[in-house]
Amino acid sequence: MEKREGGRLSSGLKAAIPRCVAIDLGAGSGRLIAGEMTGARLSLTEVARFATPTVDDSRSGYKCWDIDEIVLRVRNAIAQCAALGSIASLGVDSWGVDYVLLDEDLGRIGQAICYRDKRTEGMMERVQARVSAREIYRRTGIQFQPYNTLYQLAAAVEQEPQWMSTARHLLMIPDYLHFVLSGVLSNEYTNATTTQMVGESGVWDKVLLQAAGLQRSLMLPPVDAGTILGQTAVGAGTAKVIAPATHDTASAVAGTPLESADEAYISSGTWSLMGIESRIPIATEEAQQMNFTNEGGFEHRYRVLKNIMGMWPIQRFCEEQNVGDVAALVAQAASELAWRSMVNPDEALFLNPPSMTEAIQTYCRQTRQPVPETIAQLARCVFDSLALSYRNVKLQMEQLRGRKLSRIRIIGGGCKNRLLNQLCADACELSVIAGPVEASALGNLSAQLIALGEIENLDAARALIRGSFPMEEYRPRTPVPDEARQRFNNLLTMTFRERG
Repeated sequence: MEKREGGRLSSGLKAAIPRCVAIDLGAGSGRLIAGEMTGARLSLTEVARFATPTVDDSRSGYKCWDIDEIVLRVRNAIAQCAALGSIASLGVDSWGVDYVLLDEDLGRIGQAICYRDKRTEGMMERVQARVSAREIYRRTGIQFQPYNTLYQLAAAVEQEPQWMSTARHLLMIPDYLHFVLSGVLSNEYTNATTTQMVGESGVWDKVLLQAAGLQRSLMLPPVDAGTILGQTAVGAGTAKVIAPATHDTASAVAGTPLESADEAYISSGTWSLMGIESRIPIATEEAQQMNFTNEGGFEHRYRVLKNIMGMWPIQRFCEEQNVGDVAALVAQAASELAWRSMVNPDEALFLNPPSMTEAIQTYCRQTRQPVPETIAQLARCVFDSLALSYRNVKLQMEQLRGRKLSRIRIIGGGCKNRLLNQLCADACELSVIAGPVEASALGNLSAQLIALGEIENLDAARALIRGSFPMEEYRPRTPVPDEARQRFNNLLTMTFRERG
């Protein structure tokens, strides 16, 4: 493995830029995007897109990623791209927390279990009986989610002891794909931090590995985003395999054209990840109480953020009711009565219910709100709820940092949702800049170009992105009624079970 420093150029760019490929895997879909320079602008070409396949394991009933099918689709996409011309490098980013186990012969053990599987229920409490929540947060600065790798591993130790006794390596999903492509084992830093087992120093925390029940460390020392891992055969030639910021949110933040430390971002997709970039972690007791995370970012800049349930309910509505045109649904929702019904989008009820439609309706019925009946009413309920979630997180961030935010940048697929963008501006009372859509691919490509020495650093990459892609501004227009804000905040004060 090698890592190269970028060339020291006044413009931050070199004249001849190679063709790089971002393999950007989301929980809903994966895509392969090629990036090339045309003059002083970066252009993107989507070469392939595919649904991210899952499978229910027949033996255990676990909800799993169909990792063999994912590998096949990635290989096919690379072959498609190679048919269009030579490739200098490629790299993979994906969602966090999920992993693959390998034995001493580098064969895969068991399944790549999905974070939405219910096997981790109760595991967070059991681990915290061994090491307190306060101590875990002090060591890692990472938010508490029941699907964090720490709790997934604790569940595996109890439920799959044979897997764990033969496991010798743990690779996060992008690490595994890099291994398949290059033959090199690695654990990249940004995704490693999502496990809640990496300390502020950037190394695996032995106390937390023991708290998960691991008898030995299965992970290698984390490598930085931008590390050249090796090479892979591509068509008639080869391409460098470069670890970008392999957590898709880390790549998305790297691809966000931030201009000021006072700007917040929302990476809007299946999840909405809302936060700020910071040179130092904010891991205070107050931050822990608010459940903010301090995940690793490119150039070791911290992502101080919160997870908010994003487009996941909308994706489920569309699946359940056979809706193919999301843009038309957003337009219909814009005509519905605002603030009629709301939910706490982060309620555990909505993580993976049998029916998202019924879950939303049941929640509204039991909280004595009008029950949304049409899919447009259901979507409006979700969009209004997300906007007020954004408002609360914005206020919390301002409280933690001790000063106001100047504006919000929304990136990712969700930034095409004009209704939600305007609701965010209205609820947060800040200007919102929407775009670019493919921020995670842009961050991935930026890391590769920096590793190849073609761009000087992240600031230069962001300047390049600002000059290459259109963005749209939304200004606050219609204030949110006080009654709606208060009603939403009341929903956050108790769990759904208490309302039954």
